[in-house]
This record gives sequence, structure tokens and C-alpha cells, in this order.
Amino acid sequence: MESILEQIERGKLWSIPGGVHPAPNKASSTQQPIKRLPLPESLTIPLKQHIGDNGRLLVKTGDRVLKGQALTEPAGHWSVPVHAPTSGTISEIAMKPTTHPSALPEPSVVLLPDGEDTWCELSPWPDFYAKSDQEIVTRIHSAGISGMGGAGFPAYVKAQPKNEIEFLIINGVECEPYISADDMLMREHASELIKGIEVLRKLYQPTKILIGIEDDKPEAIAALKKACENDHYTQVCPVPTKYPSGGEKQLIQLLTSKHVPQGGIPSDIGMVVHNVGTIFAIYQAIYEGKPLIERVVTVTGETISTPGNVWSLLGTPIKFLLEQSGFQPQQWQRVIMGGPMMGFTLPSVRLPIIKTSNCVLAPSEHEMPMPGEEKACIRCSACADACPATLLPQQLQWFAKSKEYDKLEEHNLFDCIECGACAYVCPSEIPLVQYYRVAKAEIRQEREDKIKAERAKERFEARNERLKREQEERQNRHKRAAKRTNDDAKSKVEEASKRVSSNDKSAAVQAALARAKAKRSDNGEPDNSEMAKLREERKAQARAYKEEKPAATSKDSKKDAVTAAIARAKAKKAEQTNEQDVKDNTSDPRKAAVAAAIARAKAKKEAKGSDDDANNSATIDTDTSSDNDPRKAAV
Repeated sequence: MESILEQIERGKLWSIPGGVHPAPNKASSTQQPIKRLPLPESLTIPLKQHIGDNGRLLVKTGDRVLKGQALTEPAGHWSVPVHAPTSGTISEIAMKPTTHPSALPEPSVVLLPDGEDTWCELSPWPDFYAKSDQEIVTRIHSAGISGMGGAGFPAYVKAQPKNEIEFLIINGVECEPYISADDMLMREHASELIKGIEVLRKLYQPTKILIGIEDDKPEAIAALKKACENDHYTQVCPVPTKYPSGGEKQLIQLLTSKHVPQGGIPSDIGMVVHNVGTIFAIYQAIYEGKPLIERVVTVTGETISTPGNVWSLLGTPIKFLLEQSGFQPQQWQRVIMGGPMMGFTLPSVRLPIIKTSNCVLAPSEHEMPMPGEEKACIRCSACADACPATLLPQQLQWFAKSKEYDKLEEHNLFDCIECGACAYVCPSEIPLVQYYRVAKAEIRQEREDKIKAERAKERFEARNERLKREQEERQNRHKRAAKRTNDDAKSKVEEASKRVSSNDKSAAVQAALARAKAKRSDNGEPDNSEMAKLREERKAQARAYKEEKPAATSKDSKKDAVTAAIARAKAKKAEQTNEQDVKDNTSDPRKAAVAAAIARAKAKKEAKGSDDDANNSATIDTDTSSDNDPRKAAV
């Protein structure tokens, strides 16, 4: 039995369910090559042109920028930058309507071209095999490349699959009526596309590379077959013309017979799918160093005098493209972004071209009449037969109208690729896809609100836990401080007790305690009599010291007076003794005179401060008094 790879190499294709065959209407836009347009007066570049978050602004109003210069840098989940499509000046950074059915304002940069179209410095990698896989992924990321087939999925995310890749599929089917941008790109730049595929081959290392192209594009099929005729790993696979065979899941099933699991992605089964426009942007980023600043856009419809494909700078007003293509509006004119199946009517032609814009369709009223009034469903099941995802469009529409979101999810609403096949075949002209789009948006919003509520609840609970934890920490801190204080006090008491009980001072302390206890009175109060006695003794010593101090200072001055007084007392005593002697010796007057003279001499000598001591004076007196010899008295 042949393997799937052998069957693929043999050219086998598988079928897909459902599908329709609308008129292609592509011939008018493929009669001339892709053309270049002059620079518009201004460019409005939305910061978000892909699935994911906005980037972080790198410029401000008044800055002059060069062509290819980054205006933002990645910031957030699945964020890719945007770049300046030409050189000029930033005139405004504000909220501007975006290219969406709602035309809701988004952050945008308004650039006024200077006409010089000056490039910033570029760094091409002609030999990219010398670079690591991560360097290549980073270059793809920094170039701002996202899926250009309409979904806008960041290409760098796809470049890092979690599983091993068996088949790399290049989507060149372009099954939507009127659109021929990929067809013309494959015709004119087949060799560049093969080089871009080589970059992805280095990253994925797939077993086989398959290029799917509808069989109503013979020129593109021939160009790519010629470009890869020597490449045995790459195979061009023409597929039957059927809408919507260009859907990612439908193309995988058509080429490999494998089914992407519900809620899964192609890499889950070893597949990766890239659009032709994305491959060309990867080629420019690696080989030429250019970021994604332009893309091919189909401008067609019966009100366009010169329909065709143009290289449009990102941010170019749709009105400018229409004017350059000879737009001749009618009274009830509609302008559609995309094709008639999956496109949407623009609320204004002043909206800009973005990375996912592949067609501007301006049909006449005859070409594409306005849909009639919605009628009741007749339950013909034509919508179910046409659905390529094998869903039940009628049931989904009922649930969507009644806002039964749970039942919508049970019936796999998100498997709907919004191809519009069901609405195309509906005889009641029910805009089924519009119901599905609104329901999907409401379910997504409900999910986001639920996630926000859960996050708010988590933050609230985390805050309460944090406050509780902080309160407990404060209480524990106070307890630890009190415990530490008590421990310090206890340790000090223990240290004091240890000092008291130490051997070097224990005797003195015990003696002091014993004396204190002994001095206590009977009623328990201490006896201070000993201390009072000691104080009195100290006071007496102080008074004696005060008295001795002045006496010592005047000792030398009073010494002579004391000596004189002693001498006078001795002289008086001597006179009295002499008088007694005179009385006893009245018989000899000469002795009396001699004794009086001696007494006077002694008194005079003592008065003059003689240094003879009292003992010598007493001896003289004694000798004089005891000598009764008149001759001695005369001597």
C-alpha cells in the first residue's frame, strides 16, 4: 500500500466537503503587470495590523523618519512592529478609524512623505545559511511580517513550531472571486518565492514542500514549476477550482487527506501553511533586509476603468488607490475590502491599506446588486450542503439570534471559517455569516470579561492575603520585640545574680547584706545611727581642718608676741623674787641694786626677742635667786 507521501508525489488529491462555484471574475485584473503608484499626500499607519497586541511607539510628532525605519517595537503577546513606508515627517499620532467593518478608531501614525523616498540602512543576508535559526526568526519578527492572506497571524510565531514539521504548504490557491494579487505575484516573482521557501526549509526541515495553486491559474503554475524544476523537495500541486479550497484546513485536507483536530492548529499534525504574499515578504526581509512596508493589492470592479494590481504602501488611503485606477462612482456605490464572499463594505474610502488588505472591489449595482430583505428560513438545507466545515448553519443562526452562546459553542461555531458559502446559496437571502461574526465577537468579549473578572478576583484575594500576612508579620514583630525585651531583662538579672554570686566579691557583698540586716529595727525599718555618727565625725574633722588652716597661716606672725609675753611674765616673777631678796637683804643696799639691774637686763633681752629658751632663763633666775653672796650679785 502506498504511503501518503508516495500518493502525493504521484499527484493524488483528496476531496473536501461542501463548497460552491461562484464566477471567478479575475480576467480583467490580470491583463497587465503589477504597477507602481506615486506617493500619496499622507499615509496613515495603524499600529495594529495583525492578530496580537500593539507595539510600543518609538517616534513622536515632528520626527523625521526614513523609509523602512521602525515606528514601533514589539511589546506584548504576539506583537510585531510597523515601519515607515517612505521617508518624511510624523505630523500626528492620534486615534484614527481603522480598516474594519466597525471603523473603530485605533492608535495610528500620520506620515507626510517628503518625496525623496530615502531608505534607512539595510542589512541583507544573501548567505542566510550562515545564520542561526533564532537569528532568522528574529529577523522575520523585526521585519513586522504577519500573515498576508487575510488572517494576519504573526509569521515569527509560525516559524517556531513546537512539533516536527512533515509538510510545508504554500497557499497559492486564491479562491476568492475577483482577487488576483497572489496570481500576479507568482507570475512575476516566482524565483523570489522559491528563495523565500528556502528560508523556511532551513527553519522547518520538512519532508516535503507543497505549493497549492488552483488550476485556473496556468501562468502561475508554469512559472513556479520552472523556478523549482531542479528542486526535488518542492512540488507544485494544481488543485480543482472550487470555493473555499484556499482555506487553511481545507487545503491541508485537499493535499494530504489529514484533518486538523477541532480547536487545534496545523502544527499539531505536522503541517505549516504560509500564504504566497507572506513568503515574498520573508524573501525581502532575509535577502534584501527590507521590512514589510508594501503589498500587492487588486483594484477591480465595473466602476474601475483600469482594473489591475498595484504595489501599495501600507497606510495608503483607499481613495487614493481608486483615483489612480480610474474610479467612476455611481449613485449607490459600494466599496468592498476583500472579495464578494468574505469581504466587507467599507464605511469610508479614507481608510488605509493594511497588511491584510488584498483587494479593493468597487462593483456596479448591476454587477453586485444589494441583497434583498431577509426572509424566513425554508429549511432547504442548502447551507448545510455548502458548508466546508460540515456545520449546521441554520441551527447556528437560531442560536446566534437568541444569544444562546453555550449552544453555539457546543455546535462548534468557532470552526466556521466565515467563507460565506452558506449565505451564497441561501434562497431566503439570510446574511448567515454576519450573525456568526456578531456571535463570535460577543462570545470573545464575554470570555475576556470573564477572564478579567477572574483576574480581578485573584488580585483581590491576593491583596487580602498580602494584607493579612503583613498584619501577622507586624504582630509577630511586636511579639518578637517584647520577647526580646523580656529576654534582655532576664539576661541582665541573671548577669547581676552571677556577679553577686561570684567568688571575688561574694564576701564583701555578704558582709554588707549582713550589716544591713543587722541594722534593721524591730519594725523592719533600717537603723541609720551608725551612718549619723560617721557623718558627725566627718563634720568635726572638717571644722578642725578649717580652724587649723588659718592658725597655720598666722603662726610665724604671732610667734614673737607669744615669746615676749612669756618673757614679761618671767621678768615680773624675777622682780618679785628680787623684791623678796631685797627685803631679806635690806642690810646690804648694793645687792638690791645689782639684782634690780640684772632683772631689767633680762627683761630687756627677752623683749628684744632673744632666742634663749625659758629653761636657760629659769636656770639664771634660780642661780640668781639662790645666790646670796653680795659679791656674786655685784658680778
